[in-house]
Amino acid sequence: MSDLSGKLGLVVGVANKRSISWAVAQAAAAAGARIALTYPSERLEENVRELAATLDHAVVLPCDVTNDAQIAALATSLQQEFGGLDFLLHGAAFAPAAELSNRFIQTSRDGFRLALDVSAYSLIALTNACVPLMDTRGGGSIVTLSHIGADRVFPNYNVMGVAKAALEASVRYLAADLGPQNIRVNAVSAGPIKTLASAGIPGLSMMLQAQRERAPLRRGMELGEIADAAVFLLSHASRAITGEVLMVDGGYHIVGI
Repeated sequence: MSDLSGKLGLVVGVANKRSISWAVAQAAAAAGARIALTYPSERLEENVRELAATLDHAVVLPCDVTNDAQIAALATSLQQEFGGLDFLLHGAAFAPAAELSNRFIQTSRDGFRLALDVSAYSLIALTNACVPLMDTRGGGSIVTLSHIGADRVFPNYNVMGVAKAALEASVRYLAADLGPQNIRVNAVSAGPIKTLASAGIPGLSMMLQAQRERAPLRRGMELGEIADAAVFLLSHASRAITGEVLMVDGGYHIVGI
């Protein structure tokens, strides 16, 4: 297991116990890190607090990633609680249901704006807020969660594919920008897996079946496998890796048909 002993980390995007972000938070805590979790609204606060209570000394803080004032307040709270930060796991993503069920050509301006704001720009905004905290620790690691829909067309993924493509481009630009400060930026691109977010994508069962039938490993992905890959990228073990998108999909991305 990658070692995160004594590390301080922020995990964004936990919704429930089936969230990839929550799996990463658990794995990071098991590897020795102290974790801060965020919740975007009062509706999800209770869920996040209940999950955080199962970790040792976890901190729970509010943060709507579309609100710059809340992001600034989050950084202030982290400074007060931790004094610095070693890593950020960014798992925020959202698109209105209509933008997934309608044809892509029917994507609305507001839906496009919201999907790109929550799913891609929030990485930039959160990174900007966390960099001063990482500087005090001599550097850090940032990992975001992507999907192969950034590169290929998937039914009913639509504007989320465009948002993930923007997210992956942001990873590369941020990695180039922050490398001199010893801050690394990478992404984990997970194979299809049933989460609260993915359940809203029409045709998810078809994607899961295709994964089992066509991926070289001939099986679906488990949350723990994705979390372990993310923890590797957050840890010192990956200290020479930045600007990368690590595919954790049983090899599905190499298959043509």
